[in-house]
Amino acid sequence: MVDTVNIHEAKTHLSRLIDKVEAGEEIVIARAGRPVARLVAYRKTHRPRVPGRWRDQIVVAPDFDAPNEALIRDFEG
Repeated sequence: MVDTVNIHEAKTHLSRLIDKVEAGEEIVIARAGRPVARLVAYRKTHRPRVPGRWRDQIVVAPDFDAPNEALIRDFEG
């Protein structure tokens, strides 16, 4: 269920609205009847890092650090 509240009501009852959001509801905040923001529960979306996940999938060219004369000339003139 999506409730719509005006900005004044959202400021006045923020704690109550946050309780509703934590319970799974979505709140739309409107200015002059026009929706301008959505209040939703924060969900941690990233997974923990896994060391070595890209092993054997990325290759660095042997000449990666070699000077690039054209690039040097472009920067130094």
